[in-house]
This record gives sequence, structure tokens and C-alpha cells, in this order.
Amino acid sequence: MSAIERRRLRLRRKRKTRKQLQSTERPQLLVYRSGKHIYAQLVDSATGRTLTGASTRTPALREGLESTKDREAAKKVGAQIAKVALSRDIREVTFNRNGFVYGGRVKALADAAREAGLRF
Repeated sequence: MSAIERRRLRLRRKRKTRKQLQSTERPQLLVYRSGKHIYAQLVDSATGRTLTGASTRTPALREGLESTKDREAAKKVGAQIAKVALSRDIREVTFNRNGFVYGGRVKALADAAREAGLRF
């Protein structure tokens, strides 16, 4: 399968997920995974505004990481975004995997956020 085909299929899954999550009132925990980094944002579903974010590009998270593209890095990002969300009194979110397959780094981020206290 070519890279173009994989991207087309991911964007199709993304549209389908976005349509399902539009009606929720809880903020969305949105995940983006690139080849080198992983990003997580809390987005207000009603207004579409980003409340906060964390990624492996953040200098504080980057310290102590051997690599920014493995599951350990994703776990750190998940724990950080949960910590920031709880400090803003956000306890429940909906998980938007943004069309990415739920496994590997995406799953590691979600599990770390759950362990840190977020519910979704």
C-alpha cells in the first residue's frame, strides 16, 4: 500500500471520528502522531479552541528521553497532558485518535493519561 493510499484512508477515518464526536460536550483529547514526534491537545468541542497541549517537542518533556518516537515518549506526553487537564479541573474527555490506529504510541499515550487520572 502506498503512502498516499495510507494517508487517504487515515483522513477518511478522521472525518468519520470527527462526525461522531461533534455532539459531545466534553473536551476532546486529540492526538497527532508523526514519524518523529507525538502531540496531544485538549480542544473545547463547542468552540473548537485549543485549551492546552503537550508534545515530545516540549523542552521539559524532551529531557531524559532517549528517543522522541517511541512508546516511552508517548507515555510521558499522556501523563503530562493529564496533569495539565486535572490542574484546569478537566476530569472527563473524549479521546480523538485523529484517524490513527489505536495501538502502539497512540495506545501508550491513552493508557498513561488514564493512569494519571483522566476518564474517557
